[in-house]
Amino acid sequence: MDLYAASPEELEALLGSWGEPRFRTGQLRRWLYERGVASFEAMTDLPASLRRRLGDEASLGTLSVVAEQHSRDGTRKRLYRLATGERIESVLMPYGDGRNTACVSTQAGCAMGCTFCATGQMGFARSLTSAQILEQALRFSGELKAEGKRLSNVVLMGMGEPFHNYEASLDAIRRLMSDLGIGARHITVSTVGLVPQIRRFAAEGLQVGLAVSLHAATDAQRSELMPVNRRWPLAELMAACRDYTEASGRRVTFEWALIEGVNDDVRAARRLARLLRGVPAHVNLIPLNPTRGYGGAPTGSGGAERFVATLAEAHVPATVRVRRGIDIDAGCGQLYASVKA
Repeated sequence: MDLYAASPEELEALLGSWGEPRFRTGQLRRWLYERGVASFEAMTDLPASLRRRLGDEASLGTLSVVAEQHSRDGTRKRLYRLATGERIESVLMPYGDGRNTACVSTQAGCAMGCTFCATGQMGFARSLTSAQILEQALRFSGELKAEGKRLSNVVLMGMGEPFHNYEASLDAIRRLMSDLGIGARHITVSTVGLVPQIRRFAAEGLQVGLAVSLHAATDAQRSELMPVNRRWPLAELMAACRDYTEASGRRVTFEWALIEGVNDDVRAARRLARLLRGVPAHVNLIPLNPTRGYGGAPTGSGGAERFVATLAEAHVPATVRVRRGIDIDAGCGQLYASVKA
């Protein structure tokens, strides 16, 4: 049994079937989630006989580390192999103010096919379980605790489209809150714009952040960059985003990869400002990160500043995201793992 996939009731039933008292469930869960240890032997207040049996009949997760890379800026990227052979990547980003953000994958590969995204160019292999999504954050959390630090934020922005794996992603979000103690406002889920799922997410009543990968303000250009727009064009997407802001009371973050000569001039900024009129929003600008299979170039710093200034004139708040992990292909849109062993 994968203990990360077990509910408290299932853990209690398992331990009870072994003749253990009920309080062992709480002890075990504290080791799993509050202390985040990586082995049964480290669970020192459990009897040695129980630790041995757990080692024989249970597991701490299903992800096997294949490789890990460290960026000059402190970012860590980890490649995991699933028990079924597929591979995924997850990223830990430390910040100077003490925040530590985990970027987790929800699928091996992605079916959305965005032209500038390395994961989108891989194709789709399979969706992850909620336990596999949670485990990525849990591994980082345990390692940070051993260093005297804590995991402060989690973003579902790794490989895959979270809303194409809605049930597992939502369950993982709820467990990030209940088991790891990550506040809803410190969790963000990203989507390319699956309109029915955005509306469904709005109805969940969570204070979790929503980020929408936008990247273009006309249907023609967005459909070229992001095939999902052919199914749910901008008018439908914006209506769903308004529903989310009304239901949650929170603004939407719109992600915009600045591609030189494609979507980075003053006219593009003005079109974006018109599109967002009436939507509580913040625009997160990311100079395009290089990926295999797409020949676009990132906008220079002057172009990014001009874009921000143009949006500011229209009273649309925007910031240029600090690029992290670029030297190890850990940046936005760069995650690419061979999905077969």
